[in-house]
Amino acid sequence: MNIIVAVDKNWAIGYKNKLLVTIPADHRFFRKTTLNKAVIMGRKTLEGLPQGLPLKDRFNVVITSDPNYKVRDAVVVHSIEEALEAVKEYDSKDVYVIGGESVYRQMLPYCDTAYVTRIDYAYNADAYFPNLDEMEGWQVTDVSDEQTYYDLIYYFYKYERKNH
Repeated sequence: MNIIVAVDKNWAIGYKNKLLVTIPADHRFFRKTTLNKAVIMGRKTLEGLPQGLPLKDRFNVVITSDPNYKVRDAVVVHSIEEALEAVKEYDSKDVYVIGGESVYRQMLPYCDTAYVTRIDYAYNADAYFPNLDEMEGWQVTDVSDEQTYYDLIYYFYKYERKNH
């Protein structure tokens, strides 16, 4: 399975249930990468999407502890195990974990590839992604050239689990 995330220089991913910044090229990369694939997310991530609706042309799995939570065009599950069960028909290369913080942390052990947009700026944040540079077992296998959006500098990184 894969993880896809945008982080700042401190591995921050959000503030008050919102993304730290919107970079059009990062959104295009996210869309192109996840289109016609399965995506796994938490309820707050779903509610932060445009109109709070599941992503079009993707198989959406939403994890929530609320037993009564319902959402059209998505499969609602209540545990990591149920989420894994929901996507078992998909090749694991076609499954992407898209957030937020607690879903990323719980799903990371099941993932072997992480697509990380690293933004060279430190934002005020309250949600973080695990720092893969400090984690045993992960290595950078690809880095884009420097990208810019106005005065922001960012890079597309690909991390892979070692010996995989």
